[in-house]
Amino acid sequence: VFNNTAMTEKEVEFVISDSNANFAIDTKEDLAGNTHYVYQDALPTDSAAIFYTSGTTGFPKGAVLTHENFVSTVENCRRAAGLEAGGMRSLISVPLFHVTGCNSQLMPALGLGGTSVIMPGLDLKLFFQAMRRESINLLLSVPAIYWLVLNTAEFASLELDGVGWVLYGGAPTPPSLVQAMRKAFPNAKLGNGFGLTESSALATFLPDRYATLRPETVGFAVPVIDAAIFEPDPDSSIGELMLRGQSVSPSYWNNPLASQRTFVDGWCMTGDMARIDREGFVTIVDRKKDMVNRGGENVYSVEVENAISALPGVFEVAVVPVPDEVMGEKVGAVIFAIPGFELDPYQVAKSLKGIIADYKIPEYICVSKEPLPRNPGGKILKAKFKGKSDWTRVRLSSK
Repeated sequence: VFNNTAMTEKEVEFVISDSNANFAIDTKEDLAGNTHYVYQDALPTDSAAIFYTSGTTGFPKGAVLTHENFVSTVENCRRAAGLEAGGMRSLISVPLFHVTGCNSQLMPALGLGGTSVIMPGLDLKLFFQAMRRESINLLLSVPAIYWLVLNTAEFASLELDGVGWVLYGGAPTPPSLVQAMRKAFPNAKLGNGFGLTESSALATFLPDRYATLRPETVGFAVPVIDAAIFEPDPDSSIGELMLRGQSVSPSYWNNPLASQRTFVDGWCMTGDMARIDREGFVTIVDRKKDMVNRGGENVYSVEVENAISALPGVFEVAVVPVPDEVMGEKVGAVIFAIPGFELDPYQVAKSLKGIIADYKIPEYICVSKEPLPRNPGGKILKAKFKGKSDWTRVRLSSK
């Protein structure tokens, strides 16, 4: 059972109690000399681990992952990213209590006889030290971290010919950043991965040959995953993304009600709104709970975030609903600018004219002085923006 170090004391106590853990390992304890215990009779479908997901309401839910889930995830990573046995040296800068760090990096390195270099936290100084000293050839992080690394003066002094994989995900990736990564890592295969705790990490993958051709998508379902859309809209083809397969969790631990809602007839209801085109490309348009309902019109935050991210001077952005007495909700955008750039809310909104529909253009914009808050897995915490009052109201002419 993995414990998120960012959890509150009450959440930690809940995880230990809910999981029926026999003992807890404290990082201050010296484990040297302890007796090793090996369980040799496990079946593929036996439970292997519980990853507790951060809940927005109530306590976290524990996603049960089986031995089959772990093995199939390693194979998914190997096939999707073209990983090679023996020579992989992966730099892990994300927490191991998340499936990204554990299942997408640590486990493939162990399974393929590679090496994992584990950073205690995200630190650019340590990042550059590790790149020089450890002959790192595989990187995996969120887009914002790549932008920071590429725009740090020290980056130009790195020898990068040996980097063979540059993988990313967890947030919309502007095409300009994909192009920059292609240029910065000339010998690397790029790849955009999408997944969730309940899918043991990787569920879809955009391979290198499509990285610059279809950057708005998260690629295709990985080998042992089926992806489908639940109740797709007849006009937009958008609906809730469903997943099933060998790497999908069978249930939540000790939570039958949540399991009944999420795992339906063999499918995992992801809570992500998406479309799948005729070629099989999956495009994530929003989290179901983050969608803005503007007077009956659905506005998908990822579409608006992609449009804003492509504008000059934008480092990162989060699109959220803003309560409105008439429309119910209107579109709001919190933006953090690239250092040295000045962003004007009105000019941001004006620049979106003709790129997205007028009703999708944010009417409330806040240019943040600080980077947007993220959880340990690198995802922006949109809940932090609920109840904001320092919006700039933007009104564009209808002409």
